[in-house]
Amino acid sequence: MKIVETPDGGARVWRVAIDTGGWQEKNDIFVEITLGVGGEVFRRSPEDFVQEVERFRAHYLEGNGPVFALYETIQAVRDVAKAEDRHLTSKERALIRGIRQRTFVMFEEQLRAAGDPGADPDIARVV
Repeated sequence: MKIVETPDGGARVWRVAIDTGGWQEKNDIFVEITLGVGGEVFRRSPEDFVQEVERFRAHYLEGNGPVFALYETIQAVRDVAKAEDRHLTSKERALIRGIRQRTFVMFEEQLRAAGDPGADPDIARVV
């Protein structure tokens, strides 16, 4: 979820869609989110938000193209560490974070080109 300020001082709530990875406007849950009703609410830095969204997309989405090839690269790095029964190294973690930042921008640019009003690749560019 992300809450974005509107030009008139209001807010729009966007939720990432599990089936497309795009953004669904969900303004009806604004109060629930801001008041923390029904569960825990966490504020994330833009960098952490990007990582969470890309972790979600890589887990739930399937497809072809450069973004999905990069998701597979991340999974391959994780699989090697698992096969070797070890934690990711600091270099591997940094590589994965960098790839996710790149895939976020790529995915968001594709969404924007397709007319998704919630798409915002600039979130990852300020990180």
